[in-house]
Amino acid sequence: MDPRPSAPALPPISGLSRAVISFLDGKLHEREALSLASDLVAGLETQCRDLDGSLVELRSRLEVNLAAYSSFSDRVHSSLGGVSAKFAELLSLVGAFDPLSDGGGGRKILGEELPALAKEVARVEMVRAYAETALKLDSLIGDVEEAVSSTLKRKHSFAQSSEEVRMHAIRTLNEIEGVTAQVSKLRPRWTHLVCAIDHRIDRALAVLRPQAIADHRAILSSLGWPPPLSASTSANPDAGRLTAVPNPLLTMQGDLKRQYCENFLSLCHLQELQRRRRSRQLEGHNREIALHQPLWAIEELVNPVSLASEHHFSKWIDKPEFVFALVYKITRDYVDSMDELLQPLVDEAMLAGYSCREEWIASMVSALSTYLAKEIFPLYASQLEEESITCVRSTARTSWLHLIDLMISFDKQIRSLIANSGISFSLIDESNLQKLSSLSVFCDRPDWLELWAEIELSDMLDKLKADVDNERNWTKKVQGVVLMSGPEDFRSPLISDFILRRLSSVVDRSRSLPDIALRSKFLKLVGAPIIHKFLDCLLVRCQEAEGLTALTDDSALMKVANSVNAARYVESVLREWCEDVFFIEMGLGVGDEPGKLHAEEGDFDGMVNGPGSGVFDEEIRKLEEFRVEWVEKLSVVVLRGFDVSSRDYMRNKKQWQQKSEEGSTVSRTLVDALDHLQGKTSIIEESLNGMDFVTVWRKVAEGLDQSISNGLLLSNMKFYNGGVERLSSDIEVLFGVFRAWCLRPEGFFPRVCEGLKLLRMGEKQVKDILAGGLERLKEEGISHLRVSEAEKITKNRVFTS
Repeated sequence: MDPRPSAPALPPISGLSRAVISFLDGKLHEREALSLASDLVAGLETQCRDLDGSLVELRSRLEVNLAAYSSFSDRVHSSLGGVSAKFAELLSLVGAFDPLSDGGGGRKILGEELPALAKEVARVEMVRAYAETALKLDSLIGDVEEAVSSTLKRKHSFAQSSEEVRMHAIRTLNEIEGVTAQVSKLRPRWTHLVCAIDHRIDRALAVLRPQAIADHRAILSSLGWPPPLSASTSANPDAGRLTAVPNPLLTMQGDLKRQYCENFLSLCHLQELQRRRRSRQLEGHNREIALHQPLWAIEELVNPVSLASEHHFSKWIDKPEFVFALVYKITRDYVDSMDELLQPLVDEAMLAGYSCREEWIASMVSALSTYLAKEIFPLYASQLEEESITCVRSTARTSWLHLIDLMISFDKQIRSLIANSGISFSLIDESNLQKLSSLSVFCDRPDWLELWAEIELSDMLDKLKADVDNERNWTKKVQGVVLMSGPEDFRSPLISDFILRRLSSVVDRSRSLPDIALRSKFLKLVGAPIIHKFLDCLLVRCQEAEGLTALTDDSALMKVANSVNAARYVESVLREWCEDVFFIEMGLGVGDEPGKLHAEEGDFDGMVNGPGSGVFDEEIRKLEEFRVEWVEKLSVVVLRGFDVSSRDYMRNKKQWQQKSEEGSTVSRTLVDALDHLQGKTSIIEESLNGMDFVTVWRKVAEGLDQSISNGLLLSNMKFYNGGVERLSSDIEVLFGVFRAWCLRPEGFFPRVCEGLKLLRMGEKQVKDILAGGLERLKEEGISHLRVSEAEKITKNRVFTS
């Protein structure tokens, strides 16, 4: 007998689950893996023991939780029992009051006296809260008033400077503002308390802020600010900075630097406090305009520089370029110190949304704009007024345009300074854009903008007059024009390119204006009249050509085609411009009514829906009307000549009663008409742009279709078999003329083709079709002729055996 125990029999594979089979396949895929079976069994047993231990632990935790829940349930049940007992006791007390015996006393206690008692308790609580808040605020404001008073009397030891007392007052004011803001939010009916607090705070700030500014100015004076302007930097920007006088902000040391930084922080904290107060007071209103004020500490740096600069400005009234050069030089020389020294202090004061670089530049630009508005522009405006009165040409207009050029150039330099800080100029909102542009003087003086536009327009028209009068500019073509719409050959004369260059110059100058409404107004005052003047020139040239030869002469046709090309090119460029964001913003900003500011869905012309909503919408519409009108006249000229040349052909009734001549493919009387048609249309094709020429030949085809169908098919002509063959041959030759411009000209002569189709049908087929009416005609592919017209055509058909 074998002493070794026998191995347990393996279960059948059908009794194993899919997961077990998959596991065994993965672990024992090869025969060599059977040697590792014992390790696999040991690992599985270890995992089973771990799982059993986890299960025991979970079971014990469940028992503990169930016991705790049972205890909690018993306590809740006991509490609910106590509440039920109390309710029963209350009901017994209420039942003791009989409404019939004591006049409803119990109902009165529950319905009237208890709510009144609750209201009184709430009122007393509110009075207590009001008194506590008022006492707290009164104590805090008392501390502020005492600190303000002490700064005025200067009764402080060296250890406790006025700056320390001021900072203590500012911290207390911030605490007061926090309480006041909470009161305004949670207790909106305590308006008298808030007003009383604001009144006392205003009185304290009326002393605190001027005192801080006075101390700041004293420190700046001790620093030697402003430095001498005449030797600040080299006049040549390419030579680098040859600093003769060091920057006081960067050279200060020791106690002086500490005092300046502390005072600068005080002003920043005061401004942040004022911003918080204004934000609370303007809750529910447009707060952005009032909240973002210029940085007070930067203004105190700019003001003495501005006063010192005006001494130099007064000597340069006739040389404004020196004024702009000095302002830019000062701005550039000290802008880096704003980032290095002052910006960390602003960040420490937690003045959100302020950049010292931007504030310094904006304040300098504002000082320059103020000087221009006070001294330069009034002088130039008076010179222009004197010129208009005396009618004597002076240099006032030239000086005005020169000043504008200087302002635009200065603003570009300012943008480069801002860009050096990493701020994208396109991300600056419109309100800040006005502060950073010297052209903001026009925001407050639209009459000066109108003066500028008048001078600019006069200058542009003077320059354009020479271009328009040069006949060579009307014959030479614009080369290499590729628009976003495609590489279309506009065949436009050179004068249109000159017009667009002038318009582009006007648009570029308008981009410098810091306000969308000003840009739109400037373009309407200058750009629109230039387009109108150009349109008038085109109209005059076309009318001259029409008046001399009624457009029968080839040169007249080419002259009109040239004008149409110019209008098409300018119109296409203007439409492309209007798709730019610059023009779209102006279109959205100048609508007269809110309903006109919404673009129509599917409108891809780049123009805002509504009359007059875009800047050049009216001018584009007039260019299109001019082009459509004269394209129509070109097609009419061709049709009129064809009618004259084909008059004998149309009146000859006998030719439709006989066969065509041997060896002839077209009637002799039609040859001149076809020659005129092909000749005139070819001249127009050579002169006119492709898009408008398509319109011309299609209109000619449409006119010929009407003329032939009405003059032949629907007249009293009698068509015999030979006449039908002759007409078919003539029409096929006519189609051959139009095959030069389209592959299937039959599609543009639907009435003629359908009339010929009826003439070619047999007598019985014609009768069947007419008996079926309109539906039968449509089944036969005849949809452009009415039933009465089809009947008239078939009556003119003479069938012979």
